Amino acid sequence: MTFFFIFFLCYPLAALPLAVLYLLLPVVYVVVNHVVRYRRKVVDDNLLHSFPELSLKERRRIRNRYYWHLSQIAIEMIKMLLIPRCALRYRYRCVDTELVNRFYREGRSVILMSSHYNNWEWMIVALDEMFLHHGIGVGKANSDKVFEKWVNRARTRRGTEVCFADTAREVFAHYEESHIPAAYMMLADQSPSHKNKCYVTQFLNQTTGVIYGPEYFARKYDIPVLYYQVIKERIGKYRIEVQVITEHPNDEKPYAITQKYSELLEQTIRRKPEYWIWSHRRWKLKFD
Repeated sequence: MTFFFIFFLCYPLAALPLAVLYLLLPVVYVVVNHVVRYRRKVVDDNLLHSFPELSLKERRRIRNRYYWHLSQIAIEMIKMLLIPRCALRYRYRCVDTELVNRFYREGRSVILMSSHYNNWEWMIVALDEMFLHHGIGVGKANSDKVFEKWVNRARTRRGTEVCFADTAREVFAHYEESHIPAAYMMLADQSPSHKNKCYVTQFLNQTTGVIYGPEYFARKYDIPVLYYQVIKERIGKYRIEVQVITEHPNDEKPYAITQKYSELLEQTIRRKPEYWIWSHRRWKLKFD
């Protein structure tokens, strides 16, 4: 079923101009928000606990804007299958490339920490061409292996490499021991798999487990850690802003890198909450 959906529906749609695909946006929004009501309870619970100070009306406004944004991301993921190089460069650009490229010239890799905020998928596609480093997206494997195969084909078509948790150690070891500077894109806002394998902090008014992997690899190989945020300038047009968390991870106190990342991410979310992926079961683990 997944194969037929991607091959006979998504690929023909991906061949259309993005402006034409956006004409489908109201239809997708109605289906997602009002017909399917995609993970409505998860979204409502996450918003309630994250913003208890807001009224029900204000949270519903964020929810509706979120579903509109999610519908747009779904369309942009379809376009990702066949998006031309020139279109991607125009629509998805980093304003701080020299900040990152400086580390390449020093012979050092970088860890780019971020989250499922705005369009994160185009970052994977653009990563290898955006910076001088070899781009590597590090993430969680999808339970649907057919979907994973096809989406990874799109993610890697511009040179970016993709690896998952079960091979991350080998990938880091290969590039760092071979002295090949890499830019590791790591989205650290997913729910950890186990209480004993995460850093616990206060995030969006909740006791939250944060994945420790980026800090672990940064300390192990002395890799600078950068935080980047994706800013939507208008529909289908994004800019990437990067800032340094630390250039020397082992000079930082334990968990300081993960804590700083959490603080930066919360600032990003509070500015425009509708652009974060509220339908994830982010707080599956309970620490209270």
